[in-house]
Amino acid sequence: MPASEVYSPVRGQRQVLNAAGDIIDVPAGWELLPPGDAGLTRRVKTAGPSWVVQEKRGRKTFSQGVWAPAANIADAKAALETERQDPAYTRRLAAGRARRAREQVEYVEDFRLAVRQFLNFSPRYADLAETLAKAIADHATPVGSGTVARTERIPIERRAEAAVIAWMRHQTTAYDAMKIPRVKGQRREVRQMLAQRSRHLLEKYRRGEDADATCPLRKAISAR
Repeated sequence: MPASEVYSPVRGQRQVLNAAGDIIDVPAGWELLPPGDAGLTRRVKTAGPSWVVQEKRGRKTFSQGVWAPAANIADAKAALETERQDPAYTRRLAAGRARRAREQVEYVEDFRLAVRQFLNFSPRYADLAETLAKAIADHATPVGSGTVARTERIPIERRAEAAVIAWMRHQTTAYDAMKIPRVKGQRREVRQMLAQRSRHLLEKYRRGEDADATCPLRKAISAR
């Protein structure tokens, strides 16, 4: 499989920027394949030379397409169109969707249980723990949500812990309304401080201490 080189875009030009910041002209006879069709993009990248164009905005990277020989793009489109007209392709797609749906249902349940285990509330608050675990799992597990629950880089137990703390930061604190100075490290410090508060709050429920309706966790759940 030919390795695709990665570049940054130059707006409105048949040019790209390499890692060193040099402007490079796109070869004659090449076309830009827009993003959006992963199957077609894979075929084009395996068919020969190609340049992947990506744009970084903040912490996120967005695909701007792939430059490749126009003939390779045309051949890949024709081959893929023929394949997609085959009834067997439709059956494979349906089977794949059904498998992913089953896997998603199983993962949501596994994640809910992992959240419940992390909460570890006193039996006195078993119902609250179940309600909270479901709320957090429903929020964190949708495919494409970009939450920590969707990463496979850390164990599910750590994902569950991070999801609980993130949910509480947004639901039980004033974080979303805070005006945090644009100073390096300031937002991280605020998050760490709020995370500590959230952990202290969770400990009350783990110990089975009294918690009335004014508790921010109870209020967040009641508001759902």
